[in-house]
Amino acid sequence: MSLNSISRSAEQGQHLASEQQPATSNMGTARKIVCFSDFDGTIFMQDTGHILFNAFGCGKEQRELLETQMKNGEKTFRDISEELWGSLDVPFEDGFKALEDGLVMDKDFKQFHEFCRNNNIPFNVISAGLKPVLRRVLDHFLGEEKSAGIDIVANDAVIDSRGSEWRPIWRHDTPLGHDKALSIDEYKTQAKLESEDGTIPMVVFIGDGISDLAAAGQSDVLFARRGLALEKHCIDNKIEHIPYDSFSDIQREIMRIAKIDQEKTKGQGLPAKFNPRANMWRRVSSKTAVPAFRAMTPQTEERAFLWPETFTRPGMRSVKTSA
Repeated sequence: MSLNSISRSAEQGQHLASEQQPATSNMGTARKIVCFSDFDGTIFMQDTGHILFNAFGCGKEQRELLETQMKNGEKTFRDISEELWGSLDVPFEDGFKALEDGLVMDKDFKQFHEFCRNNNIPFNVISAGLKPVLRRVLDHFLGEEKSAGIDIVANDAVIDSRGSEWRPIWRHDTPLGHDKALSIDEYKTQAKLESEDGTIPMVVFIGDGISDLAAAGQSDVLFARRGLALEKHCIDNKIEHIPYDSFSDIQREIMRIAKIDQEKTKGQGLPAKFNPRANMWRRVSSKTAVPAFRAMTPQTEERAFLWPETFTRPGMRSVKTSA
């Protein structure tokens, strides 16, 4: 093979690698972007609860029976969740070992998270799972320092030291236990949005299942994992979305959209791509009437940033464990 052929092959390989792994450096765009993501089936390919229930609880067969009862309307999500979590009999550390062995993180999530950090994009998790479990998983797979920068909006839990009691502390007194749409309202109330220039952020949501629809409806850009329930629902109901196979697909699209927005708006006023329902300020016509906006990297697990049509005052809860 000639030197020229080798050189061309190397260049082609570098180009392919570049396409597969987009750069994580700062984009240099002005628009504020805020990112929200589901956890199970999105950041991780498996479901944390399923791994625990199958190994230390009621087992796969009973779990699937309960899920069928929920789909048939015989029981609510909260009903079956209490039964599933209540079936566990395993100390937290032993349960986590099964998660450590059984979970696989999306192959490009770490790179995407680094991209978010480098571009000052707050990344928040909204999940129907248990916060202590999700936090421990992120601490292990991502590292405690990086994990600490991710807010987790999920149900708290009481887990005794022997592991004989796993009891969810539900965020909401609803059939869902954690109503993601209501969480959006709660955290909008908590977020203090103060800016003199009236800049409007672009809201991104990443998910995989039907339970993500309520939160997804508040986003400007919706990513749905290819081949799963959320994508199918979007296709069937003609809901605008972007399918993805891994977080590198998401990163490329965010970079593309951000560059288009920079060209069209220079980061001022409305995003070039936006959902009119995503926040109340988009109904305001004059710059002087637009509330100020300030969105910083999340500093506590009880903060998230979304802009719903209406607001409710949240009841704050902290993570609880018992000795």
